[in-house]
Amino acid sequence: MATTPSTADTDALQQLDDRAKVTDLVYRLGVYLDEGRFEEMHELLVEDATVRTPGGQAAGRDSVISQAQRNHRPGQRFQHVTTNVFVDLDGDRARVRANLVVHIAIPGDAPAGAPAPQQQCALGEVYNFEVVRTPDGWRFVRIATFPLWMSGSLPPNPPEA
Repeated sequence: MATTPSTADTDALQQLDDRAKVTDLVYRLGVYLDEGRFEEMHELLVEDATVRTPGGQAAGRDSVISQAQRNHRPGQRFQHVTTNVFVDLDGDRARVRANLVVHIAIPGDAPAGAPAPQQQCALGEVYNFEVVRTPDGWRFVRIATFPLWMSGSLPPNPPEA
């Protein structure tokens, strides 16, 4: 005899699905930053998204992506390790908190034929996100990071064009 799922069961399954999709959104951001896939970041953000990080503040999807690209320069290697993703759902919106450790390797100059030395840096931060369900899926409305610690040092960012 087949049973029909209850409303409570359906709601619980929807919440699990939403949490998984929001968590994937957070992880996808780290992958796109690591791999320099900035054009693909359009699919992660609403048009009027905002960001506040140690690398600056920006408003509007294109400005947010430009800031990310400016702070993740070619030649540098990045690894964003995101953990402890906590999703607080509220219907079609959610607040998300996660821990972030970013490892950065910055190539140095070396004489011809010699291996290039690398300067390394690591940052520990807390991510705070606001996300919204859109017809195309969950998207970031607001991204903010709060630095907790740093080991090593970063070279200064180039000036904005």
